[in-house]
Amino acid sequence: MTAKQILIVEDEKPIRDMIAFGLKRAGYEVREAEDCREARVQVADQAPDLVLADWMLPDMSGLELTRLLKKDPATKDVPVIMLTARAEEEDKIRGLEGGADDYITKPFSPRELVARIKAVMRRHGADDEDEVHTLGGLTLNAASHRVTAAGQEVSLGPTEFRLLKFFITHPERVYSRAQLLDRVWGGNVYVEERTVDVHIRRLRKALEPSGCDRLVQTVRGAGYRFSEQVGG
Repeated sequence: MTAKQILIVEDEKPIRDMIAFGLKRAGYEVREAEDCREARVQVADQAPDLVLADWMLPDMSGLELTRLLKKDPATKDVPVIMLTARAEEEDKIRGLEGGADDYITKPFSPRELVARIKAVMRRHGADDEDEVHTLGGLTLNAASHRVTAAGQEVSLGPTEFRLLKFFITHPERVYSRAQLLDRVWGGNVYVEERTVDVHIRRLRKALEPSGCDRLVQTVRGAGYRFSEQVGG
């Protein structure tokens, strides 16, 4: 499988070198930029699989760079992790609302950074090895973003698609609402647990004509399970 490409946007060379070393050891291909102008040139040349952007950069902030990337149709799906010394909750919220997919405060260990990168890529489907998943008459193609149930194509919103993708790749296990929020929405997204119930209902409604809604089972007092077996 081709190594995932990560662009590091950091003006301090020692920090950039340290991050690059850790990512290369973890098997990633690394590109580097010391300011936003250089980063935008590199992204225009070839979009990376993920961008690590420092908040404080010499020409514009990493937050402004993130907003520009998210506004551009060619790069809006490229995940961005903000790197910063700012640890206040308000700053984290500003970063996330500005379009960042995650936020990591300095100092951080290479292991923590790699774990965050893997989590973000998982949420974006960027680390899928198996692109087609089948269970109980349902087929989900991660590459083409298509779902068929009993041979008929099913129309799903982006959140329902991610929810189904998580379920079909993690069958037979019960997940609480909090666990689903963490694994499907991401642990740093500010939404209520009842949001899970809303999207479960939407997913079931979309699957109902094929009878595949039975696969999404409520486990009273525990959460939800995706199973071909009759719920108990």
